[in-house]
Amino acid sequence: MHRIGAAIVTAAVLGFGAAHAAPIEAYGRLPNIEDVTISPDGSLLAVSTSLANEDRVVSIHKAADSSVISVLRMGKEKLRWVQWAGTRHLLITTSTTALVRDLAGPKREYWMTTSYDIATKKQSLLLANQAGAMNVVYGPAMVRKVGGDMTAFVQGIYFVENYGRVTLFAVNLDKNRTKMIEARSEDTDDWLVDAAGLPLAQSQYDQSKGVWSLRIKGDRGWALADQATSPMGSYGVSGLGRDGKSVLVALHNADGDTVYREYAQGGGHADLPMERPFDGLIRDPATGALIGGVTLVGDDVRYQFYDPKNDNAWKAVQKAFPGDRVSLASWSDDRRKIVVLVDSATEGPAYALVDLDKKSADWLGSSYSSLGPDDIGEVRPVKYKAADGLEITGYLTLPKGKPAKNLPLIVLPHGGPEGRDAPGFDWWSQGLASRGYAVLQPNFRGSEGFGQDFVRAGFGEWGKKMQTDLSDGVRHLAKEGLIDPKRVCVVGASYGGYAALAGATIDTGVYRCAVSVAGPSDLKRMLVDNQERYATSKNAAMRYWLRFMGADGVRDPDLAAISPAKLAAKADIPVLLIHGKDDTVVPYVQSKLMSEALTKAGKPVQFITLDGEDHWLSRGASRQRMLAETAAFVEKHNPPN
Repeated sequence: MHRIGAAIVTAAVLGFGAAHAAPIEAYGRLPNIEDVTISPDGSLLAVSTSLANEDRVVSIHKAADSSVISVLRMGKEKLRWVQWAGTRHLLITTSTTALVRDLAGPKREYWMTTSYDIATKKQSLLLANQAGAMNVVYGPAMVRKVGGDMTAFVQGIYFVENYGRVTLFAVNLDKNRTKMIEARSEDTDDWLVDAAGLPLAQSQYDQSKGVWSLRIKGDRGWALADQATSPMGSYGVSGLGRDGKSVLVALHNADGDTVYREYAQGGGHADLPMERPFDGLIRDPATGALIGGVTLVGDDVRYQFYDPKNDNAWKAVQKAFPGDRVSLASWSDDRRKIVVLVDSATEGPAYALVDLDKKSADWLGSSYSSLGPDDIGEVRPVKYKAADGLEITGYLTLPKGKPAKNLPLIVLPHGGPEGRDAPGFDWWSQGLASRGYAVLQPNFRGSEGFGQDFVRAGFGEWGKKMQTDLSDGVRHLAKEGLIDPKRVCVVGASYGGYAALAGATIDTGVYRCAVSVAGPSDLKRMLVDNQERYATSKNAAMRYWLRFMGADGVRDPDLAAISPAKLAAKADIPVLLIHGKDDTVVPYVQSKLMSEALTKAGKPVQFITLDGEDHWLSRGASRQRMLAETAAFVEKHNPPN
């Protein structure tokens, strides 16, 4: 079904053939095709691929016949996103973890954008050699046509009296010229330009007070449009509204629910009509105006468009792939050529190009070409009641070729904790299921996407009911006869890594082993490090963690009762720790402290360091090693047969 065009994916990728019982590394490798973006006029495709040696490549092709125009070799760069600026320029953003000389603070992840001129085949780094500025960007560019030239408006860092401020720059891509547009107060954290390329709005956030402000520029200059208390962080700016002139902001109303509000340039505002809060916004690729949104409702991805023409176009796309989950990747300005990611329950994800004028749909290539139908396990939605009666949902991935009865189980909680798992192909759960395990991904209380009341149910439940929601899932599956309750391990990353450690030290007696990937272990130390990083005890990240932990501050003695590193003596199972040395979210020291505590307590522990890796396992070699080490550890302590 998912054929791979030779012009889209290089021979190095084509060397992989789908085979039965794929090696564990096949699931952990980077996707063969990571992204496909179509040019505004629909004539070109930018394809982000990963080769067999994990080098990344961005190639440009004619959409009509897939013939190659250019090939940009990125090497081991961490590729973040690719966007078109007209049909002549391609903007490629990568990131690196660095400790910048003469810049105060710890290691950070820095994003840099390179412009590639298709006509001249020249590359240039945006904001390079700009006096008083860094060559880094904050988020994707806002692309506008100004005076006939394609211009990328980017947010960068400009230093005023040795203090970096989020500043708006205009980069004329056709003439390779850069101009600083606006540099406001040190509290400014987001900018928006209008369709003509003029500064329209700025977001400001006072960390110490937890107050967000929106300023809009009118005929008389900048004016305060709104202000709100937002202790968990800035609302920022979400882009242009439906008319292409108003300012859109996602914020919380008095009930704590997310609403999208459009602010008119001349004053006044109105909330956006929508069935439920969007998980993602869809914009007109030509004007930047909001045209719709996408939401995951239960297990269904739902698209809502404000123009019936766009709605009809999308429905026509979905009809081309009956029974599959279809997601919008990109589309041309006229919305007639559409790139979609199609997730097949039996064959995994693949990209396709739909031409509504020709009424055709052509496969571009599979995301995981080394995996075939024999390598992809069934994913079932599950639903159960927690001990206190709260309904929990999630997903169960089953091993291929095994009866769904009395199976060994791996519980795989997500990170966040205010994240969520979604239906469809997941490389980590599929990889573990391929070794003979059922894999449970529970959306425990505190997860997003199920209403604000469900999120609030997680407040103060870190290591408590958020933890027992996992083991309640184990008991439910055992009662159903699907799994063997005596053969269960817990594996997770980030908050999921914490949950794995808590399964070994707090909610004991449930699991046979635990694997923590970049998981917090000493909550007081994590908060103190966060406090030092932002040079203040009153910052949004601190308030966010404390809300879920149910603590009053870093001195709260209750933190020790939910910190696995402080409870190492209670560990009743073997523990594997895996952590990237360049993690800027959960510091590497968190796993080091846990390893030391378990060793001191005489408990079995293994600690693996991923050199040069960040929090997100952005490098293919790290992903493969993590998955292989996890599978080997689980197979040793909880054999699947």
